[in-house]
This record gives sequence, structure tokens and C-alpha cells, in this order.
Amino acid sequence: MKSIAVLRGLAFAGALAAAGAAGAQATMKMASATINDVQHEWLKRFQAEVGAKVGDKLKIEIYPASQLGTIPRMVEGVLTGSIESFVTPTSFLVGTDPRFAVFDAVGVFESTAHAAKVLGDPAFRKRALAIGAGKGIPAIGIFYNSQLDVLSKKPVRTLADFKGQKIRTFASPLQIEPMNALGATAVPMPLSEVLPALQSGNIDGLLAGITILTAFKYYDAAKTVTETHMSLVISTVIVNRRWLDGLPAEVRAAILEAGAKVDGGMLSVAESINEKARQGWDANGGVRVKLAPAEQKKMMGELKAVGSKILSAKPDVKAEYDELLKVAERYR
Repeated sequence: MKSIAVLRGLAFAGALAAAGAAGAQATMKMASATINDVQHEWLKRFQAEVGAKVGDKLKIEIYPASQLGTIPRMVEGVLTGSIESFVTPTSFLVGTDPRFAVFDAVGVFESTAHAAKVLGDPAFRKRALAIGAGKGIPAIGIFYNSQLDVLSKKPVRTLADFKGQKIRTFASPLQIEPMNALGATAVPMPLSEVLPALQSGNIDGLLAGITILTAFKYYDAAKTVTETHMSLVISTVIVNRRWLDGLPAEVRAAILEAGAKVDGGMLSVAESINEKARQGWDANGGVRVKLAPAEQKKMMGELKAVGSKILSAKPDVKAEYDELLKVAERYR
């Protein structure tokens, strides 16, 4: 009888411990390499949405500007669980799953509004968020960030101006190979290392959105941005799957619902932030130029061919690319 009483006591204590754990506040560290841009704004809006739903059941901590490490280290942090979440351009996840490269494809999105419609398609959004799930990093958000520009100390006003320049790219073959095709040398590099490299002359320029260039005051290192808009920067918010699955159902549902809601309102927010960044660039002595229409058309044609070849080389990547093309065509 005594042993039965002991067992019952232990079971009761275990139940109390489990109940306490279920009701305990969880912490969600959310990291970004950027600050005062579209990604940072997504995190702040998400924090407010989740807070309104679950109160103090989840504590969200935002760490922008690479406070938790370089981009590769933050990706690794989510994979291992030392960081709960990281928002980043999909380009930087290609090393984890090559299917993320499809979002860098040239010529798929005809406008920012078109991209928002494609990414907001319920079935496609579900598919896109699941790309990293098999590696333990599903996503809770995916959204348009900015258009891709080129900043260079030697201004790029013609396609010939690319030749011989060392241009920082994201870690994606859909940026590396197009730069090489234009006669430049692509140099993949985390954002935290780019400005010192530009200032020292280790690189001549970089691919980035105008929001990054203005927020990090790149106008002090180089003045001319070429608005190539060769592709769009699409960002996604990955989370550690084990951590997410271990949350109380109410908190997990709040996270997923908040991600969808913030995604749905990001186009106008992103457009506003990008326009403000362009104005900020101009106000600080920066210059914005475009390629001549004929050269722009030639560049887009060549880079689309390069991208299609890369994305069709592996069956699993091609399947994602074909699905993206199909959904994109539906919303044209």
C-alpha cells in the first residue's frame, strides 16, 4: 500500500510539473542581419500580433543587425535550436535546401504587386513555408522585401561596366552565376562583412536592396546605385521545428496566424520603406541610375536563360521552379 501511495504521489507531482511547464512563459529569440528595413518591420509587427493573442505566454526578443552572429551562424543557430527564429532573404538558405533558389529566379515576378499575389496564394504559401521543414526549419512567413540593385565604386551605367568588378552577392547560384555571366566576379559574403570589404577595396560593389544600402549608410563608401531590378529579394522567417512543436497549442497557433496576417499586409509596408530609403539615399548625396532600355532588356534575357538552366538541373529544384512559374502565370 505504501508503495502505491508513493507512486501516486510521484504521478501527482509529475502532473503538476507538466502543468507548470505547459503554463510557463516561452522565449522566442528572433534574429536578423538587417535593421530599420522591411525585415525588421516584419519582426516588430509579428511581435505585436502575437502579444495581442497570447499576452505573456510568449516572450519575443528581437535581435537585428547581426547581433547574434553572421548570417551563416544565425542559420546554424536555428538549425541547432540556439536561436528560435531568423528572418533572411531566401538566397541565404540555398545551402540548407537548394529549392530556396527558385525565389531568386529572374523574370518570374513582373512587379512587386505580382510577387505579393503569388506569395499570398494559400496553396503556394503553404508549399513555400514547408521547403525547409525536412531540415527542421519550417517557415512562418514569406514576403516581398525589395528590388535588387547594384552599388559600385565604379558606376555601372552600361553592361560593359560590370566587367572586371568584384561584386558581393548573396550565397545563391542565382546571383553568383548571373554576375559571372555579366563579366563580373561574384563574391558571396554575409552582410556584416560587406561594408569593411567595400571600404578596403576587397570588393568593388555589391548586390542589395536600397533599404539596406541606406540603413547602413553605404553612401559613405560609394555613391552610385544602378537600379537593375534584375530580381526581387524575397525574405522568409524560419523557426526551429522542435521548439515550435513543443509549444502549447494556443501559442503555436498564434504564431502561425500572426505570420500569415503580417505577411498579408507587407506589400504596402515594403513599398513605403523602399521609397523612404530611395529618398534617404538621394538626400545623403547618393546617385541612382538605370541601364538604357535596350541594355536592360538584353540583360534580363541573358540572366533569365542562365537562371532557368540552373533551376532545371536538379529534379527537386525544377519541381519547385515549375510550380512557381505555374502560380505566377495564374496571377499575371
